[in-house]
Amino acid sequence: MTVFLHYDQAQLDRQYDQRAWAANATEVIRRYGESSDKVRARLCAPETHAYGPTPFETLDLYRANRALAPLHVFIHGGAWRLLSKRESAFPAEMFVRAGAHFAALDFAQIPIVTLADMASQVRRAIAWLHRHADAIGVDPQHIYISGHSSGAHLAALVTTTDWDEFGAPQGIVKGAICASGIYDLKPVRLSARNDYLRLSQAMEQELSPQRQLDRIGCDLIVAFGEFDSDEFKRQARDFAAAAGRRATLIEEKGLNHFEVALSLADIDGLGGRAALWQMGLSTTASNPG
Repeated sequence: MTVFLHYDQAQLDRQYDQRAWAANATEVIRRYGESSDKVRARLCAPETHAYGPTPFETLDLYRANRALAPLHVFIHGGAWRLLSKRESAFPAEMFVRAGAHFAALDFAQIPIVTLADMASQVRRAIAWLHRHADAIGVDPQHIYISGHSSGAHLAALVTTTDWDEFGAPQGIVKGAICASGIYDLKPVRLSARNDYLRLSQAMEQELSPQRQLDRIGCDLIVAFGEFDSDEFKRQARDFAAAAGRRATLIEEKGLNHFEVALSLADIDGLGGRAALWQMGLSTTASNPG
């Protein structure tokens, strides 16, 4: 019996289990942490700031050697329940060397909080960074974000934020990269992932970026890997198409779901080039689309 599109339950569950599509998933995830440790050794320890009242609401800031620099904020993935800012420093060196500050976010995850709470924490972090921009040496007119996997879903939600609710002006995020993410939660709600996400239909509606298109407040780069699952590819294509002129769609050839994140740290990779192009930090990169 079909559950969503042409998928039966087992097929749909596999579409949203990215480890089933990447034999080296464990190795690549381990590389996130190992590469992050090496970056911290080269750049020195980051500044840690609390952006909210709970122990989970902190961020690590890696500084560029500029008095007032643009900022790139990375929102990690991990199926909304795994990983942390400790494994998310691996892109920092590329941005710092290019002249931008880099922030890696921590936030509470499922089952400690709901998905709505998690999204609110991430939005609060971005608002905090804008509000404290002068104090931490950030150019408040040049804040950019990226997210991978479940982090891409959160990044897409950030672009739809009504910033009045967070005490910030509209348009504080100037650009976003959403890499190998999920933008409509209906198939997720129907899949095995909902055993821990506990999404209702109302939550599905509220937390699906593709259903908030009129609220997108910046340009997007929507990326996916050649070896992502068919559903993750469809999600990227559908979201980019629905966002229209605001979105640039890129396919990262030769990469699986987990390797796409590492591309963001590679100045010679499509992800890294796209990020620097979006921030205006590259004099050689062209529009990735």
